[in-house]
Amino acid sequence: MITGMTDTAHGTDGTKGARDEGSPGRDAEEAAPPTPRERRIAAWRNAPRVLARLGFLAPLRERMALLDAAGEVYDLDETSDLYGNGVVEALEQRVAGLLGTEAAAFFPTGTMAQQVALRCWAGRTGNPAVALHPLSHPEVYERNALSQVSGLRPVRFANEPRQPTAEEVRGLDEPFGALMLELPLRDAGFVLPTWDELTGLTDAARERDAIVHFDGARLWECTEHFGRSPAEIAGLADSVYVSFYKSLDAFGGAALAGPAGLIEETKAWRHRYGGAVFQQFPTALSALVGLERELPRLPEYVRHARVVASALREGLEAGGLPWFRIHPEVPHTHDFQLWLPYETELVAETAIRAGEETGSMLFANHWDPKGPGLTVTEVYVRAGALEWTADDVREAATDFAHRLTATGAA
Repeated sequence: MITGMTDTAHGTDGTKGARDEGSPGRDAEEAAPPTPRERRIAAWRNAPRVLARLGFLAPLRERMALLDAAGEVYDLDETSDLYGNGVVEALEQRVAGLLGTEAAAFFPTGTMAQQVALRCWAGRTGNPAVALHPLSHPEVYERNALSQVSGLRPVRFANEPRQPTAEEVRGLDEPFGALMLELPLRDAGFVLPTWDELTGLTDAARERDAIVHFDGARLWECTEHFGRSPAEIAGLADSVYVSFYKSLDAFGGAALAGPAGLIEETKAWRHRYGGAVFQQFPTALSALVGLERELPRLPEYVRHARVVASALREGLEAGGLPWFRIHPEVPHTHDFQLWLPYETELVAETAIRAGEETGSMLFANHWDPKGPGLTVTEVYVRAGALEWTADDVREAATDFAHRLTATGAA
């Protein structure tokens, strides 16, 4: 993920509303003006049309309403879970079935799940080195937890913003116990290898006597690109982590799936890491709802993301932008990047104003500076985007481009 791109715990806009301290006598109860982030979220909430209604930004009342459907996916007359039994075990069994693995374990966070998995594999292989991309989640967002907490040693390869190649895995100049692949690689633009490239990567790791672990936080949304089921994708790895909130809009949580013996061992380490949490039923129920409701729709979102990206390109061109980049040109999942040659503050303000004034919030996410006069955002396509035709996207993109070029010229 690009630092500060979203409103999750990984980063926020970094803008803060401040009172005018140079105005003595100002009413202490006077509210500070809204920050850009507050305005952006308000515009997103109020807009009749958005490409994605992200649950984690919704009001608490709306988030709690997600559990209204809990009775459709689980017997609510059963006793609540205690430290991982009951509904949590049911969720684990459901995930193991979907991924075609012997077992699965629920974890409160993916950060914990992957650390535990990789340290357990290190114990079995006798090698604490983990080969991974420098843009992968543990390297960018976890404060060196692999080394500082779990005693693992990252070995980096493929410094370019793309998936690694089998040749790079074979060519690493030191042994490693595990190869970790992030599918998709978010910070590179939610990019995926081809199926043949992925099988080549896993084969190359095993030629090096290494195990393969998939950071599949968004594995659920990879099926359309690969033309394979979640079980077929997970079947290439020795273990896989999946998230419940990134694709499925659950309250949180993650699962680690793999061989039964490994999963039993990870549950012991889950306890040691503080992950044996008392009563996880709201999160577990929300995950079961997500698997029931959102999982079947993800391929449709991916297909429509390709329509959105194409129409967006046509609209920005019609609006006269001198240069822009949609990456990947054909999205691999239902998320992709948009790069623009303007200062971040200018683009962010233009996007907010367009949403406030037109009611169509085309770019609801944070913009992140990537160099002098260059900024990037992530475009998310979910159920809300299905209400947009290609013409709708082109019209909104053209309007945005006209606003941006006019403001930039001024």
